[in-house]
Amino acid sequence: MTISGGRTVTLQIDGAAATVSEGATLLDACKAGGIPVPTLCYLGTLHPVNVCRLCVVEVEGSRTLVPACSRKAEAGMVVRTASERVRHSRKMVLEFLASSVDLSTASGLSPLLTEYGCHPERYGPAAMPVAAPKIDNDLYVRDYSKCVLCYRCVEACGVDHQNTFAIAVAGRGSGARISTELDVPLPQSACVYCGNCIAVCPTGALMDRIEFDMRREGTWDESRQKQVTTTCGYCGVGCSLTLHVQDNEILKVTSPFDHDVTLGNLCIKGRFAWRYVQDRPDPER
Repeated sequence: MTISGGRTVTLQIDGAAATVSEGATLLDACKAGGIPVPTLCYLGTLHPVNVCRLCVVEVEGSRTLVPACSRKAEAGMVVRTASERVRHSRKMVLEFLASSVDLSTASGLSPLLTEYGCHPERYGPAAMPVAAPKIDNDLYVRDYSKCVLCYRCVEACGVDHQNTFAIAVAGRGSGARISTELDVPLPQSACVYCGNCIAVCPTGALMDRIEFDMRREGTWDESRQKQVTTTCGYCGVGCSLTLHVQDNEILKVTSPFDHDVTLGNLCIKGRFAWRYVQDRPDPER
């Protein structure tokens, strides 16, 4: 988000002058100028963690490519967002991910793999799942064979939103993974089942249980789904809900990231306690 205020800085992006508020990031400046910069670990409602390196750009005078999501814009900067060096770096990141992680439900990455001409198969056969999906509760599933370690879920569960700290990054290097404390099952952890980690996951590594089961059965069909906006009726906060409906059945509930009350967040009631709507009485009873 561009920081408001009277002071501005002017820089050059892809040959054109850009003026943004002091404190704005390079990503803010690119967005303001309509210049597309791909992101993965970045989400506007979360702290930038600089781990995916998909948003890198070239800054004249800088030895290395810099992450646009966190690098502040400075007066006189000369920035290139689509140089050969930048495109090659992004292509490598995407290929490494696609060769080692199941991206079949990462809808935001599929177009990028095509745009950057990625061929992950050149690194060998697709990686086998690291483990079976963790199904230890009725609300959502953890499938870490799809995890790209973007840290979004950790940030959403931590100081950025929920302050529950039920999950964190465990291990180091190639052994790094998202885990509960002491790797206990979710019901034994500090999790409060708000599902905000699901909302921010970009790959489907964290997925609503109903969606997971329907995808496995082959009945999940987004082309037949519609979205209906309503307001949660459980308390007076006024959280905005988006109902995902298929064949006149609610399948899951989300909340818009740009809503000024929720910022995409909900509690366990708002996200999961809607099933009474479809708890219809048996006509034969």
